[in-house]
Amino acid sequence: MAEDCGNVVRQGAPPIKYTYTPHDQLKEGMVTNLFGVVKFFKPPYRSKGTDYCSIVTVVDKTDVKIKCMLFSGNPDTLPKVYNAGDIVRFHRVKIQKFNDDIQGINTSGFSALVFDGTVGAPLIPRTSSKSYSFNSDDQKKVELLRDWAANNLKFPGSRVRLSDIQPVQFFDLICQLIGKAEMDQASYLLKVWDGTKCVSPTWKVCVEEEAIEGDRDFIRQLQNLTVDILVYDNHVETAKSIKIGSYIVIHSVHTKLHTVNSGNQPNGSYLEFYLHGGTSYGRGITVLPENNYDAQTLQKFLESVDKKDFQNLEDMSSCESADVFKTPLGQELLPFGVLERHQELSVTVLPAHRDWQVTPLTTVIQSKVPNKYRVRAQLQSFEPQNLYQSFKLHCTKCKSLQDVPDEDEVNIIFQGHEQNASPNPNVLNTSWYQSVVWETNNQKNTHIVLHFVKKNDIQQNPEDTLIMIEGGTFQDIFRLSRHFDSIIPVKCNQGELKLDLSGPFLIQGNRWHYGCSSCSKLRNPEALSSLCSDVSWSVSAIAKALGVEPLKHTFVMCFKLEDETGFLNAYLWNYSEQFFQIPASEIFVDDKLQEQLQSIMNALCPPRKQRSEYPWLECCIRSYNATNEGKQQVCYEIFDTIVTKRI
Repeated sequence: MAEDCGNVVRQGAPPIKYTYTPHDQLKEGMVTNLFGVVKFFKPPYRSKGTDYCSIVTVVDKTDVKIKCMLFSGNPDTLPKVYNAGDIVRFHRVKIQKFNDDIQGINTSGFSALVFDGTVGAPLIPRTSSKSYSFNSDDQKKVELLRDWAANNLKFPGSRVRLSDIQPVQFFDLICQLIGKAEMDQASYLLKVWDGTKCVSPTWKVCVEEEAIEGDRDFIRQLQNLTVDILVYDNHVETAKSIKIGSYIVIHSVHTKLHTVNSGNQPNGSYLEFYLHGGTSYGRGITVLPENNYDAQTLQKFLESVDKKDFQNLEDMSSCESADVFKTPLGQELLPFGVLERHQELSVTVLPAHRDWQVTPLTTVIQSKVPNKYRVRAQLQSFEPQNLYQSFKLHCTKCKSLQDVPDEDEVNIIFQGHEQNASPNPNVLNTSWYQSVVWETNNQKNTHIVLHFVKKNDIQQNPEDTLIMIEGGTFQDIFRLSRHFDSIIPVKCNQGELKLDLSGPFLIQGNRWHYGCSSCSKLRNPEALSSLCSDVSWSVSAIAKALGVEPLKHTFVMCFKLEDETGFLNAYLWNYSEQFFQIPASEIFVDDKLQEQLQSIMNALCPPRKQRSEYPWLECCIRSYNATNEGKQQVCYEIFDTIVTKRI
């Protein structure tokens, strides 16, 4: 029997000698073993299929990053990564190529060990394997990687204590869960503390006391030290499963400053805490085991906190501090500073159709196809429940429909451009653009190249300028989009600038425009020179010049409508922007618009209400024939219908 680090390892057999491949020697098709430092990770989340997925991007001393896509039917068998900077050892990773970048996937026999990346922390592996090997050579590799990471790597989005929180911030929070409550199908409330107190007043979600799970006396005792975090969509399932008292890490918490204007109370600003839906930026929740070093450290700190010091403080974050918080969000989850207080909404048809007679749903179903109707019904349910999944890109030419790439996918594309960016003299300073080269401060000395397109042979003010950019991260380009009119990401290939339709082909403020890779016939970016005398940089003109078939942003949802006679499922697609009066092209990068969409759906299909209390909607519906997997079927679509505020 062999022992290491206080853990029993592989028994009864001689130790196996494993070899580990440096990242700069990884080749497509290899099945190999590797060590690395975690640069980025997404906690396990349910994939589009039946499996759970975890994404772990690791780097080693060769400074080569590799993204590992790991799948399993059981999330507990995926690597137990808790923080950027952790050290991982993966066995039997298959190397493949995706969009010209190598990445790893788990294959048969895959196993993982994860270690705390802190220099000097105990060498206790986290693993779901019943047996594993770990020898003195492995121990040296972990310690060397810890030292190297401490001296050479920076980890953005590090953990922040509540006492250090600032407005409009994204951060990881390690805390203890002391209370929780279900708000509706798409949102959940977590009451947490970390032993420190926010400097700013915090927003308290008002919910019936009976609905809160947890020790009510303890929650009251800590009311000045706890914060309320609303989690959404795909994180609800995880939040429901967490036991009270657990130590957790909430990844990519978002704080926002909400200003209250109340006639009965002084004006004030309050910090709101959110975990938005999706997995961008590693959003998720990790439950730490009791023997975890960070959990034990936090537990000792919480036990040392004198709670009496905080019990008599005046806390303007209580529910009673302003009328605006007296609406129980457990009844209708509306305001996030978007729909102030409780504003009622109505759904009605456009004026051109208001003289149409209302048709019962059974008559619609029994009538000939195609046809158009005005109906009056209640929204009993809708899909997808996770609203971020309704954001799609649609090609009007080939009729294809695809998901909008999330920030992480776009960032990987941009990082590929950055690795290939170089000040090639063949593409610098032509007659129609002027170039600037920036050198980044990393070990590879990569570059960001900006090409400023001229108009009438002169450069313009930033707000009127189109730039082409080689390299740069998602955040770099996001910041530049706040200053320049238009940005076109490009890459240099064999001395020529080229577009890459795997990411956005044009960025204008909050609007990120994508092109159809199947229908586009790309031209050299030099074709933009034909637009240099135009007054403005229009999307259609740029797309036409570059040979891009633009994809249209849209929402795709299915509404189950019901009246006294029956029910039918109707799609909301081609007229979705008209319905919500929200620009689909901006919602993916605008949290306020996402919250507005959630508020609208909560008003139309209110949680915690009897179905008889649901509002009645007036809609225009058209019936049409469609083919699905070779079979003919009748479908219904909502059109010429809008959501309005009820006066």
